[in-house]
Parts: sequence; structure tokens; C-alpha cells
Amino acid sequence: MKQHILVLACLAGGTSAYADAPQPPKPQARSRPQPCQGQTPDRSVWPNGTLLWGNARKVATDETSTQLASVDLASAKLGATTIKGLRLQDGHLEVPKRASKELVGAVLQGAASDGQPVEVALCGAEPAAQDPAMEWYRIEIWNAQAESWANPCLATTEVPAPRALAVRGVWDGKGAHLTVADRFTFACENGAIAKCITWGYKPWAKKDGRSLEELHQACTRMVRADYCGDGHTHTRENSPIDVYDGLGVLARTTEPSKSWDPKQASFEAAWGPEGARCLSRARDGQAVEMILSQCPERFEAVKTDLGEGDRCSVRRKGAPTEGALLRNHSYGR
Repeated sequence: MKQHILVLACLAGGTSAYADAPQPPKPQARSRPQPCQGQTPDRSVWPNGTLLWGNARKVATDETSTQLASVDLASAKLGATTIKGLRLQDGHLEVPKRASKELVGAVLQGAASDGQPVEVALCGAEPAAQDPAMEWYRIEIWNAQAESWANPCLATTEVPAPRALAVRGVWDGKGAHLTVADRFTFACENGAIAKCITWGYKPWAKKDGRSLEELHQACTRMVRADYCGDGHTHTRENSPIDVYDGLGVLARTTEPSKSWDPKQASFEAAWGPEGARCLSRARDGQAVEMILSQCPERFEAVKTDLGEGDRCSVRRKGAPTEGALLRNHSYGR
């Protein structure tokens, strides 16, 4: 780049001129890249433990932090034009008289778990194979430090380019679901929120006239082995579990397969939206005493028979075990 020298002419009694010392070159302003241009999956970051949102943490050492915790429905723009009437309906975003593909390229305002603003670009939408009314979205967030757009959803070997589901409400740092007007969650494919929906626990749906919202929330606790209901996980990534419920959305697995052997598994816990209602043991061979030491005010040593061979050694104080929404089996050690 050429250097520019500023020459000042001064007239003071006679004609004289002088030159300032050469100034350093001004950096060229970088144009901001456009979102949705295609990204190469970042294989340097892998999920470590079971995630709630399924995207990267804001603070690497804090499992309850996330780069994208919520999105504002009223903030969507296509270029400089505000999209009016955007709403979330049964697992998909919609605008009156607009097709889903017309929303591609929209940018929404979101927030990280610490409240810091995040820009979110909607890069693609495709109907879910199991439910065409539900849509998977490809999203990117703006990284001001790196000056680039990137998919915030964490990749795995099985899902190297994960998508996200739009889910009403938000989840706080303790894993509790909150209804907040005009805000929703982009739940990434490898996180507990999205997994539970793909398993059949759609929070907007009903089964035999009963809402599945509480079942979905109980499922997010169970997937992450969040016994204490404080947002902390007690499992490892890809730990196999068998899930079943009283409404018949999922039934207990009785036949062996390549991915599951019922004879090698045993009852682990019964679950409600606030965490474990009662448990027989902790996942992956962890001692129940270790869980109790983390939240001693929550459980008491009372043996409970739930039927069908499911027996608990401790139960949640003040919570009837018959009100548990889900149960699960897992492998013990």
C-alpha cells in the first residue's frame, strides 16, 4: 500500500512550506462477510458430556453456559426490512403469506447465556422426515472477534453438520424451562432439548389429550442425568439409555439389538420436570452417595417399588413417585 504524506503550506510574512513526517498507512476497512455462504465443520471442538442446547459453551469450563441461549421473534430482518408477524407454530417458524424458504437469509437478534447479544442468521429450512410440520434449520451466528459467521451447533462424527429446531421458551442455567414472550430457543441436533423432541416428546403436542410439555422437560433432565435438577450433568456423551413412559410415547425395549442389550441394563431412575423423582443408582457406575452429597436437601433414603421390577433406593423429598413422568434403564458398572 502506498504511503500518503500530508504537506501543509504556511504563509507567515513570507512563503514557506514544510512536510509532516510520513504517517502510518490506514488499515483498509474489511467488508463484513455475508452469512449463509457455507461453512466447513469445525472438527477441533467435540461435545464433552451431554449438552442441553447442543451448541458451544460461552465459557469452556462452565457446562451451564452457551453461546446461544435464546432468540427474539420480533427482531427478524431480511436486509434492512423488518419481517413482521414472525411466529413459532408447532415446531416451525412462519410468517403469514410467506413460504419457509422466503425466510432464508433472515437475521435475528439472540442472546448468550450471560445476556450478551448475538446475531443469528437463518441459512436453511427443511421439513423433518418424521413430521413435515416440524422444520430443521441451519443457522449461523456472528463472531465479532473472528469477523466471521459460523454454525454454533457442535458437531459429532455421526452428525458433522448439525441443524437446529425452533422451540418455544428458553432454558436457564439450571436447566429449567421458562416461558418468555416473543423468545424461543434454537435447539441444536446433538443437545438434549432436540433429542427429546426427535424421540417423540414434542412440547407443543398432546397424547391422549395430555400435553407433552412436562414430559419433554423431564426428558431433558433424564438425557443429561441431571438428578439434582440444578443443570449439572452426571453422564458421558453417547451413554446408551432406554426410555419409557406411562403415556405410551415410548415403550421399554425388550428385544436385543446392536445398540442395546436389555439383559445387561437395569433400572436407573424415574423423572419429573425438576429432575429425578427417585433413583436406584447413578449412571455409568457413579455412587448414589456422590449424587446425594451434591444436593442433600433433595433426596431421602426411602425404598420405593414402582412396579415392573423398577425399585428405587432414594426418592425426592415431597415429590410422589407415582407422579414420575419417565423412567429409564442404563448400563451399570
